[in-house]
Amino acid sequence: MKVLNLYAGIGGNRKLWGEEHDITAVEIDENIANVYADLFPNDEVVIGDAHQYLIEHHKEFDFIWASPPCQSHSSFRQNIGVRYRGVQPVYPDMKLYQEILFLQHNFDGHYVVENVKPYYQPLIGPNFKLDRHLFWSNFQVQEKEFDRPRIRSAQIPQLQEFLGYDLSGYKLPNKRQILRNCVQPRVGKYILDSIPNKEHIHI
Repeated sequence: MKVLNLYAGIGGNRKLWGEEHDITAVEIDENIANVYADLFPNDEVVIGDAHQYLIEHHKEFDFIWASPPCQSHSSFRQNIGVRYRGVQPVYPDMKLYQEILFLQHNFDGHYVVENVKPYYQPLIGPNFKLDRHLFWSNFQVQEKEFDRPRIRSAQIPQLQEFLGYDLSGYKLPNKRQILRNCVQPRVGKYILDSIPNKEHIHI
C-alpha cells in the first residue's frame, strides 16, 4: 500500500508496520522529523504542514493516518490545567474536524484520524475507541484492551521501555512529551492489520 502518515512525530503508530509498504511521513518539527528519518530510513519524510499536505496529496495514497495535535481538545488540560493550575484557555483546533469531514467526502481509500477523548462531546462521533484514543475511520476496528503505563506519571525511561524507543542520542526539548504523544505501536499495528482486503491493494 501507499501510506500517508500525517503528524508523524517519531512514529509510534508506524513502528510495527514493517517495511512492505510505501510510506510517506509528514512532520512539521524538523528535529522530530530527523529522528523519524533515522528510525525509519526507508520512509519518505516530508518536513512541512500535514494539514496542507493532506489536501494537496490525498489522491496519491491508499491509506491515510492522521494524528492532528490533541492538546487543545485534551480533557486533562481543560479540566485540570485551566480550572486549577492557571493554564490559559484556548480555542479547540478545528483542523481535527476539517480533516475528518474532508476525508469522509473526498478520499476513496481507507483512513483513520486519531485524537484524545476531548473535554466536550465530540462534534462528530468517533467510529471506535482504542487505548486512550478516539478514532474516526471508514472501516470498522473491533475494540480491544491494551496495557499501558500510567501515562501522566510515567517518566522518560518508562515511556522509552514501553514504546521501544531510545532517544538518549538525540538533543530534543521535552522528550517526555514527545514520547507521551506517541500512539503505542501495538495499537498502530492492530489498526493497520484491520484494513479490509489490504492484501489486494496495489503496493
